[in-house]
This record gives sequence, C-alpha cells and structure tokens, in this order.
Amino acid sequence: MIAPYTTFFGDAEHAFQLTPTLMIELEAKCGPIGGLFNRVNYRQFSQADLSETIRLALIGGGTAPKRAAELVAAYVADRPMVETYPIAVKILERVWFGAPNEATNG
Repeated sequence: MIAPYTTFFGDAEHAFQLTPTLMIELEAKCGPIGGLFNRVNYRQFSQADLSETIRLALIGGGTAPKRAAELVAAYVADRPMVETYPIAVKILERVWFGAPNEATNG
C-alpha cells in the first residue's frame, strides 16, 4: 500500500489516501481514474473532481466519513480552488506515481 499524503487541511494535519475500494467509488462519481488524473493535470476538472478526491482520500486516511464530508463542506466548497487544487493533485500523484522515495518493484 502507498503511504498516505499528510498535510494541513482546514483545521489540522490530515492524512489522505485513496485505497483501491475508494478509487472505485471515486470512479463511479467522477469517471475513470486516468481521465480524472488527466483533467486535473490539464486543469480541465470540475469542482466535484476536487471535492470527491479530497473527501474520499480523507476517509482512506482514517477520517470518519461524516467528518470528511463536514471538512469538505467547510474547506473545499466555498474556498478558492488555489487552496484545494494542490491537495487533490498530490493525492492523485500518489495513486499514479507512488510516494516520493518509496521503493518500487520493477
């Protein structure tokens, strides 16, 4: 399993991690993970792409689902995208590339 991404979000440090099960849920809401990754990288994303990525990764990082929804409502929905976009990018980069300095089998 890839190490979670931890950063300050809203009110405290939080861990973010998209598990395989949560990626399936993300794909159900936002389309294929590859397309989502491309939309975010090329800045062709929707608000739901950012908020669902962050919400589900909070859950994968250990935040209770209700609390994750509350955090997203408070710190994603009505905040400038410049605050949340980098978090969504880092979450998706972990899925795509793994954690920095994490050994890979190849």
